[in-house]
Amino acid sequence: MGGSHSHKPPVFDENEEVNFDHFQILRAIGKGSFGKVCIVQKRDTKKMYAMKYMNKQKCIERDEVRNVFRELQIMQGLEHPFLVNLWYSFQDEEDMFMVVDLLLGGDLRFHLQQNVHFTEGAVKLYICELALALEYLQRYHIIHRDIKPDNILLDEHGHVHITDFNIATVVKGAEKASSMAGTKPYMAPEVFQVYVDGGPGYSYPVDWWSLGVTAYELLRGWRPYEIHSATPIDEILHMFKVERVHYSSTWGRGMVALLKKLLTKDPASRLSSLGDVQSAPYLADVNWDAVFEKALAPGFVPNKGRLNCDPTFELEEMILESKPLHKKKKRLAKNRSKDGTKDSCPLNGHLQQCLETVRKEFIVFNREKLRRQQGQSGQLLDTEDRDGGQGQGKLQDGCNNNILAHACSRGCSS
Repeated sequence: MGGSHSHKPPVFDENEEVNFDHFQILRAIGKGSFGKVCIVQKRDTKKMYAMKYMNKQKCIERDEVRNVFRELQIMQGLEHPFLVNLWYSFQDEEDMFMVVDLLLGGDLRFHLQQNVHFTEGAVKLYICELALALEYLQRYHIIHRDIKPDNILLDEHGHVHITDFNIATVVKGAEKASSMAGTKPYMAPEVFQVYVDGGPGYSYPVDWWSLGVTAYELLRGWRPYEIHSATPIDEILHMFKVERVHYSSTWGRGMVALLKKLLTKDPASRLSSLGDVQSAPYLADVNWDAVFEKALAPGFVPNKGRLNCDPTFELEEMILESKPLHKKKKRLAKNRSKDGTKDSCPLNGHLQQCLETVRKEFIVFNREKLRRQQGQSGQLLDTEDRDGGQGQGKLQDGCNNNILAHACSRGCSS
């Protein structure tokens, strides 16, 4: 899939916007909820990244543009050792691109499917690392809403990183979120309750419930409740009322006590902050500075000799994809040369208008440039302090609060 190799790295003007030509495509590694992912190398620095690309037309047709924009708006204001961090975002006529940290250890779902046995010690460290990440998100008023093994990637040493912010939401002060969002088996009782009777809404504790479900599943191989995507909501709520979670007799008492506090149905009584977790007797011996610095060795290290993902993604991209990435340059050049003949590929007026709105509204981001501007300090500005309205100030619960929502979507439920 890659282009030809050159011994001398090309020199790009540092004021030039980063674009598709700045990267060499190495291989396809995955499919997200509405995008594909490949490994790329930046041609000038030789650094490796993961690049997610999303077809604009498909995103418009599936009413997913505002999810992409929300993810971009949130991710450009964040940087943390246990998140998958955004480095660049750019667009061309066909696609929107997000270039992020490359994590080759695979996601926790992949390892569960490979029947990896996660020890209590391994899961204990995951809980600590994820608690630091959730506390950081909370500081920025973000509820992730989709914490699950599929959205937790491992680096080559085995440390965890949260990814996929496309259904995350921002709440300020005492605000609550109120939309039905997430993956059913990992959603907290109060999210379902809102759907059924309006309820009071929900907040950060939903992510800590999901953390509890995830930790339980890693230890046990299955989840605490038999909930699937097709399980009716009233059945799920009945399950929460009548079923008792079974904790394995082989687990330490401290781990069981911690899981019980994370899987407390009442959000007001649930562990739902870093302070809550740090006060758990089971974690009394944890050196939290060492956790933050990734100085503690994970109990599970992914296999370095193989790519920890499904190899069929590569074949799909090469054989089944109608607009493969490795042929993009030629294709776009051909399209541009045909631009004069309007009849070559007529698009309906509404779609054309939406594509133009996406082009105008798309948020270009370059972390490298931002760091240079800040004197190599490595510190991102507080999102609230950035002008241009490109941070979280434009976001409401589940909404991308800009023209795009009006121009191209069928309304935005909060």
